[in-house]
Amino acid sequence: MAEFTHFDDQGASRMVNVGGKEATHRVARASASVQMMPATLEKITVKELRKGDVLEVARLAGIMATKQTGQLIPLCHPIGLDGVEIRFRIEKPDTIHVEATVAVFARTGVEMEAMMAVSVAALTIYDMCKAGDRGMEINAIKLLEKSGGKSGHFIRDE
Repeated sequence: MAEFTHFDDQGASRMVNVGGKEATHRVARASASVQMMPATLEKITVKELRKGDVLEVARLAGIMATKQTGQLIPLCHPIGLDGVEIRFRIEKPDTIHVEATVAVFARTGVEMEAMMAVSVAALTIYDMCKAGDRGMEINAIKLLEKSGGKSGHFIRDE
């Protein structure tokens, strides 16, 4: 396991200095899933919820969340993002899979931004549907892939 870089030799927290690193094109993909009652999923897919288009609101919330990552994760660098894409895959009878891809040309990666995107998108789905389905579950938030930087290319073995 690599050394934990967010602590100095005395154990004090620090934001890693990336000033000497070379900027490279970096991409990260993350995913999450939301499990719900089949009736809830049906209402989402046919857009019958009074609050509006659940997936489009969740997509916008996830994109907005990526831009706030550096403010919410204490040692995460605030960075300008080049692109964010959020996709949904319906798995009947009861699951929505959320996947985000985040890209940047920078000195640090965007893994946290991708995981923030899927987390907030999933939470938004929950929020918009909770009145009719309090038993929903948000599951399996994980990094699927990252590229760029000196640590190389990571792809999760499924």
